[in-house]
Order: sequence, then C-alpha cells, then structure tokens
Amino acid sequence: MARGRNIDTLLRPLRIAPTQYYLGTGLHTLGLLGWILQQTGKADVWVSTFSTSDAFLSGFLNLRKKGDVGSAMLVADMKASRKTMTLYHLMQGCFDHVFLAQNHSKVVLVKNEQWKVTVISSQNQTYGDRAECTMVTVSEKAFQQVFDGLDNIITHRSIKLDGFFDRRAKADRRAGDGSDVSLGDWRPFGV
Repeated sequence: MARGRNIDTLLRPLRIAPTQYYLGTGLHTLGLLGWILQQTGKADVWVSTFSTSDAFLSGFLNLRKKGDVGSAMLVADMKASRKTMTLYHLMQGCFDHVFLAQNHSKVVLVKNEQWKVTVISSQNQTYGDRAECTMVTVSEKAFQQVFDGLDNIITHRSIKLDGFFDRRAKADRRAGDGSDVSLGDWRPFGV
C-alpha cells in the first residue's frame, strides 16, 4: 500500500505510543492511513489538504472498497482547484462530500466508537522524496480541537463541490438550448 518505508519501522502501534512524531522521508499519508485503519478497524475519515493526487485518491478508493472507511470528507484548497477539477470524478467515488476552501492544512482525522486519531503533517496527499514532518496522536482533546477547526472551515468558509461541476455543465448546456443552431453544445466561431 505505501510507496515509502514499512511504517512499523518508523512508528509504534497506537495502543503502545498514543502520541508519536516523525521527521524524515518515506512516510506517506495514504500508507499511514492504511496503517491506522488496520489498528482501528472501519472508521470515518476526514482529510484536509492543499493538494491531492490520483495516486492518493486511487489508494483511498481501494480502502473504501475493502470496507475500511465509513463516511469520508475532503477539504482541498481553492488554489489547487484546477487540479481538483481533473480529479473530481475520482474524488466523488472516494468521498461523500468534497469542499474547497482557503486551506493549507494537512490533516487526517479517523474516528469510530473506540478511536479518535489525529494526523497532522506537512505533507500534501502526494508522493515525493522530500522530508516531511508528521504527528500522530490518539488524544481526544487534539481530535476535538482539530475537528472543530475543520468543521468551522467547512461550515463558514468553503464551497461544497458535491455535484457542482455536473450542475455547472448542465446549466451551461441549458443556456445554449435557445440557439437556432442545431450543433448541440458545440459552437463554431462566428455563429
């Protein structure tokens, strides 16, 4: 699952080490999420990132298909929205809700009846060889504070994308319905 190093060589099980830090290479968010879900069992997941990637989304979709992820929500940055548009349909398969906001945070929250896990990282949901810093904790206080901050962004400072691009395309098609040109959505220059 992870493109990096074996996570068991970098971190200890959550029950043994409830708060851990890692600065270095080889620890990627998707692999870390899979490692956490192996310990927690099926859980709801919130992901906050500046930018995501096809590789992360494909791996996340596999976690969902395996039944490891319950509900899921993504908050990505508006500046990365051009990339978001190209990955939008894959995002729809991964996440129940997708939001755009002015967001540079890189956070993963994992929650079920027994666990509340918070991951705070310098890494986007992309792969690379740069050193990154990550903190993993099962502190309920940390989870709640980060969750409240993310909820505030979602509630007050975001755009919900669920079906947005599909609705926009449909509206654009309707706008051209009154044309007397029978070329559908396609319009040659000068017509």
